[in-house]
Amino acid sequence: MAYEEKRAWIMVVVTVAAYAGYLATVLDRPAGEPLGQAPYVAALLWSVGLAIAGSIVLGILASVLAPEGANVKDQRDREIHRFGEYIGQSFVVIGSVTGLCLAMADVDQFWIANAIYLAFVLSALLSSTAKIASYRLGFHPW
Repeated sequence: MAYEEKRAWIMVVVTVAAYAGYLATVLDRPAGEPLGQAPYVAALLWSVGLAIAGSIVLGILASVLAPEGANVKDQRDREIHRFGEYIGQSFVVIGSVTGLCLAMADVDQFWIANAIYLAFVLSALLSSTAKIASYRLGFHPW
């Protein structure tokens, strides 16, 4: 398995775990309290911070455990990376537009922040999934 494919798998696992932890924290609120009033800022910051740290640590661990190819990228790796990033960016744009529309509609900050965070999560998942599929099923640039 190419190191870049390992990094894509790490991103999928870390993203899912971090977002699941965030949702569990935010959805665990006192009975009767509306979801829009749930404290989310600290949970969101911890989720993002731990996801970044986890991704870095797991990436280093993967390169230490299997050092062959950890510092080697060929043309195919670069093209797959670029392809995956282009695909993933669509959700960044969708999240930005959604956040902008929610802000213009004067929606509570909770919903704006969560819409943008969900878009980042979906972007990372889509990007990593596209990379994994390209490695597993073959990459055919257009």
